Amino acid sequence: MTQYQSDLLRLLDERGYIHQITDADGLDALARKEIIPGYIGFDATAPSLHVGNLVSIMMLRRLQQAGHKPIVIMGGGTTRIGDPSGRDESRQLLTSEKIEDNIASIRTIFEQYLTFGDGPTDAILINNNDWLGKLNYIDLLRDVGPHFTINRMLTFDSVRLRLEREQPMTFLEFNYMILQAYDYLELSRRVDCRLQMGGSDQWGNIVNGMELSRRIDGTQLYGLTTPLITTADGKKMGKSVDGAVWLKADSLAPYDYWQFWRNTQDADVGKFLRLFTDIELSEIKRLETLQGSEINEAKKILADAATTLAHGPDAAEQAGTTAQKTFEQGSAGDDLPRFEVGRDSISILDALVSLGLCSSKGEAKRMVKGGGARVDGEQISSEQHQIDASVKEVRISAGKKKHGIVVFG
Repeated sequence: MTQYQSDLLRLLDERGYIHQITDADGLDALARKEIIPGYIGFDATAPSLHVGNLVSIMMLRRLQQAGHKPIVIMGGGTTRIGDPSGRDESRQLLTSEKIEDNIASIRTIFEQYLTFGDGPTDAILINNNDWLGKLNYIDLLRDVGPHFTINRMLTFDSVRLRLEREQPMTFLEFNYMILQAYDYLELSRRVDCRLQMGGSDQWGNIVNGMELSRRIDGTQLYGLTTPLITTADGKKMGKSVDGAVWLKADSLAPYDYWQFWRNTQDADVGKFLRLFTDIELSEIKRLETLQGSEINEAKKILADAATTLAHGPDAAEQAGTTAQKTFEQGSAGDDLPRFEVGRDSISILDALVSLGLCSSKGEAKRMVKGGGARVDGEQISSEQHQIDASVKEVRISAGKKKHGIVVFG
């Protein structure tokens, strides 16, 4: 590891967040001398962010922990266009009302991880529509346009990869990098922001903003990116077999969130403890050396810590208790999904779908055919199987990780 002098870069380095820095020595010196306002931008395409956004959220948390000022930029303006990075098709455009609703919902996520307020290191949330929504197109072309060349813009991965795959890119999306660069210029002027952070795919956009500010205002700004976070098997972090792992409880139950972390691969435990929890590094070093069945205890600690940050200690404790009851004691946990049946029986297919364990009867049939459907631990082999009301509550399982309770009224 590089021997950084500032608490900020030492913390980010030790925890595994640093991929590239535009001027490491300059940023290191500045972080030792003064409080640095630093930002990361988030588009508001859904009411919740997901685990794929979590490394960025934790970077802002680390910034605050090191005595600096986190700035959350919500893309009320840029969400109207859509970031082309990593996409093969244009993003569906949302109404202004929907974007505002999403921003209000997402803010509650950040309130779990950051301390907001008016103090010098308190976090602030800003909507870039405050300035992008007021831009005059002619003025933008005249003042900002000359600092961007089409030649250079075509070299950025977000554009180049789309074109190489012969996927269309609209002029609307092509402008995204200009507006993101303009964000950095505005933040430098408005709140003295000196640092933009983001994923490795944002390097070009970050450099654009730095260059724009240097050319127009003569301001020295900095950029820092994180590595692409992948799992031990090479897959991009942030997806489960069932789709996005959302950070809000009304999009994904805390129990399922806890289970996502509990199911971490052995080789990823240490890395994820560093990135996604506040557990001391000395303790993490001990936990990642555990072998065999003992590593499962480290995974539970990871699940507890990550769920506590996202949903609070009560939700984490309840999720852990439910998991213990469900997997270790064989009983039904209190916060598993439940479905009340007002008749004497229900088919296994209807039970799987009604509990949300399968999205359709077709998927439920495949689950039964593959041997993954169980009733109170007993494997079900027939699609015609009926569950009767011989007991009041019956535990239904779809595979090893998804469970629910059928309640006969």
